[in-house]
Amino acid sequence: MGKTEELYVKEAFDSNWIAPLGPNVQHFENSIEDYIGNNVHAACLSSGTGAIHLALELLGVGHGDEVLCQSFTFSASANPITYLGASPIFIDSEEDTWNLCPVLLEKAIENRIKKGKKPKAIVAVHLYGMPYKVDEINAISRKYDIPVVEDSAEALGSTYKGFQCGSLGEIGILSFNGNKIITTSGGGALLAKSEEIKRRAVFLATQARDNAPHYQHSHIGYNYRMSNVLAGIGRGQMEVLDDRVAARRNNFDFYRKNLSEVPGIRFLEEPRGTRSNRWLTCILTPSYKIRESIRLALGNENIESRPLWKPMHLQPVFKDAISFTNGISEALFEKGLCLPSGSNLEQMDLERICNVIKKELV
Repeated sequence: MGKTEELYVKEAFDSNWIAPLGPNVQHFENSIEDYIGNNVHAACLSSGTGAIHLALELLGVGHGDEVLCQSFTFSASANPITYLGASPIFIDSEEDTWNLCPVLLEKAIENRIKKGKKPKAIVAVHLYGMPYKVDEINAISRKYDIPVVEDSAEALGSTYKGFQCGSLGEIGILSFNGNKIITTSGGGALLAKSEEIKRRAVFLATQARDNAPHYQHSHIGYNYRMSNVLAGIGRGQMEVLDDRVAARRNNFDFYRKNLSEVPGIRFLEEPRGTRSNRWLTCILTPSYKIRESIRLALGNENIESRPLWKPMHLQPVFKDAISFTNGISEALFEKGLCLPSGSNLEQMDLERICNVIKKELV
């Protein structure tokens, strides 16, 4: 937490604005819009997952449709597809950013069109804060007229060619879950270039209540709006966002400086034109065996680390889903490890982590 979150939350209590509307929500949305820029309109919601759900519905996804989704990601990128009765088509990664592979994406689109099932949307993820290949993905989106939902849950503060992530697709989403670079404990936001899309998102997020003196509903709605209390936390968090990004990037720089010469350890570098918030620092090791030896050695010292995301096309719940793979995400999962990356890590913490890894491998 920063210095002002408690003040804004106290304002909510003092003014008795507790419900999913109020001054903090408006101020939080304004601060997000100012930070992201690029003419986005923000709607604060109860979760990033809810934001993806609304984004897909606003793009017309429904029962029986197909949605192209990055396989190497957290399940929240894919689960909302199923909420709408649609089916995810999983696309593997490329090596430069670990994100959605443009070559496989186009191959999948052409395959589905030939089978009479043109996909309704593309869910592309800026994994671990690293921007995906925006120009290539957007070019494919335009070529086939398939909109992009830009999953920026992990990428607030990351940029692509000077533009903030979250403003680069048809609709962007953010997450303020407890593990994100800033948090409202739980929460998210939908980002749209159109004020009308924001208005429709807010309408659906507040149970789709019609404009009438009584409770009347012509559409199915959801209880997805953010409370004024949590938005107060968000207002304070936005004031320290740049500090949090700097801290995460400093963590990455420290790890790279101190571990790059350890045999077999590799880091994901930033492609030209991209700037990652380095939400999590991840390493690649030569093998599953070595990855596990590092993870267990850290665990023995009460230091938590975790394998990279298990690809969605390998998840039991999606065992019957169609996928277009090249082996990259499976290799990343097998060999990759997320290191402790909190914004509050001290140098002595980072030194301790590096020493355990060096002792295990050198």
